[in-house]
Amino acid sequence: MNKNRTVTYAGVVIPMITPVHADFAVDTAAVTRIARRFAACGVSPLLMGTTGEGNSLSATQGLRLVEAAVAAAGGRIPVYAGLTGCCVSEQLAAAAHYARLGVDVLVATLPAYYALTDAQMTGYYRTLADAVPLPLMLYNIPSTTHLSIPLAVVEQLAAHPNIVGIKDSERDAGRMEACIALAKRTGGFAYFCGWAAQSAASLALGGDGIVPSTGNYVPELFADLYRAATAGNRARADELQQTTDAVARIYQEGRTLGQSLAALKVMMSTQGLCEPYMLPPLTRLSAADEETIILKLHTTHE
Repeated sequence: MNKNRTVTYAGVVIPMITPVHADFAVDTAAVTRIARRFAACGVSPLLMGTTGEGNSLSATQGLRLVEAAVAAAGGRIPVYAGLTGCCVSEQLAAAAHYARLGVDVLVATLPAYYALTDAQMTGYYRTLADAVPLPLMLYNIPSTTHLSIPLAVVEQLAAHPNIVGIKDSERDAGRMEACIALAKRTGGFAYFCGWAAQSAASLALGGDGIVPSTGNYVPELFADLYRAATAGNRARADELQQTTDAVARIYQEGRTLGQSLAALKVMMSTQGLCEPYMLPPLTRLSAADEETIILKLHTTHE
């Protein structure tokens, strides 16, 4: 493997929701609608990440999701797929299947069950990177894995010929700045900000891309934000940041992560994109909560 590939590791990558029916079957028609919308906006999907309930999908469901999304993307945008489990052999098998289906990039979290040493984290990612048939990105998200990938480990892994970047969702401004600086001096290693509220700030510092969950609802706004930021129009990027932050508050404020994802699906259901069902152990919101979200949307848009 090497880093000289046709995929450009930059831009907007949306951690796509996984649309399902009431019986928990993947809604492939909804996958198609969402992926085509992303392609029209020039943004990419990240399948089976945190927003996509990756750890709740079976292997069969994951393949159905990937197949539908890749077909809908039609080669117009790169497709990213998450590896979020704890069993390495299953991760490697999934990676091989995703490659055959046409995924472009893999994005792997740390296994979340055991506390890991720095050496074990490094070994895990090297094992994946040596074996998978696609370029690999690190995925740092302590809010779900309860582990943070130290910057010293990131720097070691950045030298691997098949590790092409990091999606970092840790909410630490100092770390974000240091990680962007690390990516700049390393070369061939991209930094993607997974902290949506810092999208404009990360791009101003020289980050390569952003991964905002709110982009499921307003992909066009994040595409505009990215274009403004990379064109040096900081005022416009900051304006769009404030607008997207206000959208995010509608589904995130006062809710747990799982509840906010259910609320995001409610918002998307008002656009005719999906149904508001969740995969166990997460659950759909109450009818009253769903009505409150819809009312807030109407109030916001009036």
